[in-house]
Amino acid sequence: MTLPELHDELTKEWPKNRAVNIVCHGHSVPAGYFRTPDVRPFESYPHLFHRLLKTRYPHAVTNVIVTAVGGEHSTEGAARFERDVLCHCPDLATIDYGLNDRYCNLDAAEKALREMVAACAARAVPVVLMTPTWDETFYEKNKWWDRLVSYSAQIRSLAAELNTLLCDSFAVWEKAVDSGTPLASLLSQSNHPNEAGHRLVAEELFRTCIH
Repeated sequence: MTLPELHDELTKEWPKNRAVNIVCHGHSVPAGYFRTPDVRPFESYPHLFHRLLKTRYPHAVTNVIVTAVGGEHSTEGAARFERDVLCHCPDLATIDYGLNDRYCNLDAAEKALREMVAACAARAVPVVLMTPTWDETFYEKNKWWDRLVSYSAQIRSLAAELNTLLCDSFAVWEKAVDSGTPLASLLSQSNHPNEAGHRLVAEELFRTCIH
């Protein structure tokens, strides 16, 4: 399915419509972790994105399914991709591992992302690769911040190469902070967004997918 085809499917009314499944895959951020171990799925970007979709497509039957696992890397996400993601016959899949992947081998992370994108391509499922949201390493500008910047660039490059959609959460947060929004007002703890931070991602994801 292409995005125009997905748009057409979302605009259909009963009895011609069907359930449209969107799967959000990744780590603790799409899972809805705020101040660990507190999980708030209804304040996280998959749910907020779902609400935006329903506003745009009031007659659509949409399921936004979250298959994210806190603390996971993309290599682990790739290993369970067919079992946990493709089993839902998604019409769209998002992949968000940037915050955690900077702590592992970036080559391995790239390989895992390629595997997940290829698995979707084999079933004609559109994919959105997502750059990471920020964390408090921004204040320190240490090696972990540098790796977050580098990994964001790697995801952008990969999205361009593989011709997938890109939700550039990192750039959206950068624009917000550069415009005067305190980083602390977007975080629930050192590495997890609060609802305001999630809303920035949800709005960018909506802009990315819906034209």
